[in-house]
Amino acid sequence: MAPADSTSTAAASRWAWLPAFLAEEQVSWVFVAKTLLAMYITCWLAMLFQLEQPATAMITVAIVMHPQSGMVLAKSFYRALGTFAGSLFGLVLMSLFPQQRELFLLSLSLWVALCAGGATLYRNFAAYGFVLAGYTAAIVTLPAVSNPLNVFDSAVMRVSEVMLGIIVSGVVSDVILPERLRPLLRRSAREHFAHFIDFARGSTGGAIPRREMEKAHLRFVRAAVQLEDLRASVIFEDPEARARSSRMRLLNQRYMAASTSFQSAHHLINRLQRAGHGNVAAALIALYAPIGDALSPDPAQQQDPAVLAPRLKACEDVLPPLAARLRAALPADAWLEFDTGASLLRRFCSEMRDFTALEASLREGNLKGAVEIVHFRRGNDALGAAVSVLRTFLTMAVLSVFWLGSGWSYGSSAMLLATIFSGLFAASAYPMIAVTNTLGGYVAGMVGGYLVTFYGLPGGDGFAMLILGTLPFLLIGPYLTTRNHTLPGVGAGYTLGYVYILALKNPMVYDPTRFLNDAIAQVVGIAMTAVFFIFVPAVTGSLWQRRRQLVQLRHQVVLAANAPLPGLLSSFESVNRDIVQQVVTYTRPDTDESRSLLAWALSVHECGRAVIELRQDIARSGMPHSVVAPVQDAVHALGALYAQPGADRWREADRSVAHAIAITNAHLAQSPSTCQAALTHLYLLRSALRDDESAMAPYIEASPAAESPDAA
Repeated sequence: MAPADSTSTAAASRWAWLPAFLAEEQVSWVFVAKTLLAMYITCWLAMLFQLEQPATAMITVAIVMHPQSGMVLAKSFYRALGTFAGSLFGLVLMSLFPQQRELFLLSLSLWVALCAGGATLYRNFAAYGFVLAGYTAAIVTLPAVSNPLNVFDSAVMRVSEVMLGIIVSGVVSDVILPERLRPLLRRSAREHFAHFIDFARGSTGGAIPRREMEKAHLRFVRAAVQLEDLRASVIFEDPEARARSSRMRLLNQRYMAASTSFQSAHHLINRLQRAGHGNVAAALIALYAPIGDALSPDPAQQQDPAVLAPRLKACEDVLPPLAARLRAALPADAWLEFDTGASLLRRFCSEMRDFTALEASLREGNLKGAVEIVHFRRGNDALGAAVSVLRTFLTMAVLSVFWLGSGWSYGSSAMLLATIFSGLFAASAYPMIAVTNTLGGYVAGMVGGYLVTFYGLPGGDGFAMLILGTLPFLLIGPYLTTRNHTLPGVGAGYTLGYVYILALKNPMVYDPTRFLNDAIAQVVGIAMTAVFFIFVPAVTGSLWQRRRQLVQLRHQVVLAANAPLPGLLSSFESVNRDIVQQVVTYTRPDTDESRSLLAWALSVHECGRAVIELRQDIARSGMPHSVVAPVQDAVHALGALYAQPGADRWREADRSVAHAIAITNAHLAQSPSTCQAALTHLYLLRSALRDDESAMAPYIEASPAAESPDAA
């Protein structure tokens, strides 16, 4: 029996990939079927309503369709906004320059360029709105250049066609075998919650190697950004998700705040152990133990926030007396170190209690009462967007000059395609690959369109025959779109090329000369886009952008030191993570660049958060002016160090923080309630400044002030 068993085992292992493949194919073909159904319904309605260009409505379907209904509705929302904005601008532009083609094309080129810059600046579905605002203005006005009186009718037609495609896409996606985003959001949120709880529970031993902390930080960053991206899309498909939106944002904010406090506490314990202050580190680990116990109920309840929240609330009452006993057992010269760590652990416990309580209320569906309004801010790259503006403007300007100089009757088609793809590829990290793949797919789509137009459709009659004639070639595009991870851009290019060149109308027009001229113009438009991506290279993911984003990341400490306090904490936490996520996406792991990025990210998180907490203590405590002035000097010196790191600025920041500690300590007996909190934040900042494993290591000088953690 053994040979037979081994044969069957080998056969089973040989076909082990088949279930996953079939499941993936099922998802792909459901998407293809829904896309084709939406496109043909749109085409039929466009012909029924006698719209000029049903192909525009079908292209809208091709662009907005997505396997998940929430994504379709999000893309559709921004596409509708972009369509209305572009149409309105087109009407205004044509009314301003009805007979001045040069000024008209110059203004249109500038508008399209600004929209491409907006598509680069906003990396979520809002980018679609900017792309649409650009090329809708072009499709509204370019056909009416020779007769400006037609521009209003053109705008009405384009808006009608695009809105028809949007409505049909949304209905088909939402009604027929919908793939909801909400379960994905719920599953992702629970996975990230469970990971964070497990990591915090498993870290009660104290020191965490810096390498492990860096890995954890990256996971925390990705989780925060992913949850915000999903939340921003889910609100379009689910009324309950819209009602939960503010709480979901607040939950993400509490998650980010708790992870920062967690990291700061463990960095401090690590530094104390390396500095030979094992007694203080051991006391802080003992103080951390009740938090670990609170996070460790029965195994079946360890991921239940409704169980964890009251346990953490009870832990908050346990920590102060335990901290007092542990502090009393330490020598007086170690009290400041211990107080700093104890303050961080109490803050962490409080934030974890808030985090788990809000997670519990969301799982229970308790949406009563108002919640704090917070926003997830993005770390946008304005200079990178400016480069996209320049590139797109040059593309459109050169095509405009060529059109005006040559009198090419199909120049408008070339400009329109350049408008579309300049915006679509503006934010791509590898635009030449995307343009090349899309151009290949586009040409293949046009070949399929030629065969269908002149060999498949002429012998048919009626809409049913139109479907039979166009379907075999049309389904190729949506299917290739599902393989975008291996053939990026090919599917979208094929679909756009096929539908655009097919130009379905009622009645159909069979004109080989027009077909070939239009095809040449469209290829020229895409090729010109590729040419200018060569002369003005892409910014996204480039070394130049990553270096500037690192500067932007450090600048968050400058903002923490100087920006107005209202809303600063949520902005600081979210912008930091968004910038890190952008940079790490295009950074090879385990390189000097990657290690430098993570070192700065951890330093910025720790110091920036401490600076904000310190400023909040100053603002609400009524601290004596004789203490406030040196503390503010220390805050500004830290901001200057992160704005332009260097040994001199490190020395000035270290001196200013040490001086602020000395002054605050001198007034501690007079104003213990107002000075104690500030003192712990100042000590944390000094400890972070002198961390020889952090981003500050190159600037630390071997001076007595730097060598002695207790020196004031």
